[in-house]
Amino acid sequence: MGDNNSQKIAHFKPLEYSQIPGWENDNHLQALNALLWSAKRTKEKPYKTKRLKVDASALNSILLKMLETDFDGFNSKQAARNFFEKNFKPHLITSNGSTDKATDSFSGFVTAYFEPEVDASKVQTDKYKYPILKRPADLVAINDDERPASIGKTFFFARKLSKTNTNRFETFPNRQQIETGALDKQGLEIYWFESKIDIFFIHIQGSARLILKNEQGDNVIERISYDGKSGHEFTPIGKILIERGEIEREEITMQSIREWLLTHPEQADALMHKNESFIFFQKIDHPEPKLGPVAASGVPLTPNRSLAIDHKLQTFGAPIFISTKNPVGTDEKPFQKLMVAQDTGSAIVGSARGDLFIGTGEEAAKIAGAVKHPADFIILLPKKASSTAHSDYEVV
Repeated sequence: MGDNNSQKIAHFKPLEYSQIPGWENDNHLQALNALLWSAKRTKEKPYKTKRLKVDASALNSILLKMLETDFDGFNSKQAARNFFEKNFKPHLITSNGSTDKATDSFSGFVTAYFEPEVDASKVQTDKYKYPILKRPADLVAINDDERPASIGKTFFFARKLSKTNTNRFETFPNRQQIETGALDKQGLEIYWFESKIDIFFIHIQGSARLILKNEQGDNVIERISYDGKSGHEFTPIGKILIERGEIEREEITMQSIREWLLTHPEQADALMHKNESFIFFQKIDHPEPKLGPVAASGVPLTPNRSLAIDHKLQTFGAPIFISTKNPVGTDEKPFQKLMVAQDTGSAIVGSARGDLFIGTGEEAAKIAGAVKHPADFIILLPKKASSTAHSDYEVV
């Protein structure tokens, strides 16, 4: 879900590890195992430095150490902790530059997400009527240099109008236009579902674990993941329901939003259409079925260790310690864990804004829907690069 915690200026304030609440109690080996997936990925396709100027080259060099045969960081929790402390310098990300803040005052904000598990069909039937679509051939990513004046500055996807003229683009159809036929008869349907509401929440999460039946009637599991979007801005419909007085602010969760949609079928389509962003998917062969979906960074997500960030700002593969005063799920202690930036999302806007990946299925959904926590974002910058890092970054 969206929020108003985006930041115009990001300040990196150096810290000592002893100043990080919960650092010494964390399981750094779990974080290192999650980071290993990013190390494998960066060997094939190195990550790039983004607007916050976290040095991807220096980060990639550290990650590649993890693939060396004599790397001993996986020998114990302490060895993993030593690896992080030896190679990285922690920095608190703030928007006001202050280092003297109250212990209950946080600089950022976290929500959480999960991988839906949904029944589906490969063919349209009387039960499974509504499709998930694959990416159209004319939908392309665009940058600031390519974007024509007719397309808003927030659009990073558009329809390419000409194969020969690379600068001819137009705005792609929005959710309502697509769901009322704008892309019909293109053969884009890859799976069919019983409920439009299920599809809507798969769009929000950006992935799903699908349960299908084979010819023998046995369950078969397939996975889908994000493969582009219409380019329109994400609009959180929970915010609209709060503004209309349909749900109290303190009661807004994914579950309460779903319940409202189910109990107001005559208004559900119109409300979902308010979120004009439309997501396209691809079927994926999963490298490790026990983990979460393959994310935007090209790696499978690790529950409670993978973090979705604003990828216009943050570099994939960066370790980020999240510290809150609130527990997550049935935990009794505040959430204080070292995460890895491995995913992104339309609603994640700002340098100290993130989405915690919780896991797959209904239990993960219940936990994720309740996470709306002020939090500190403590990014671990490569030591070789952090000494030259500027303290303030313009991020808009």
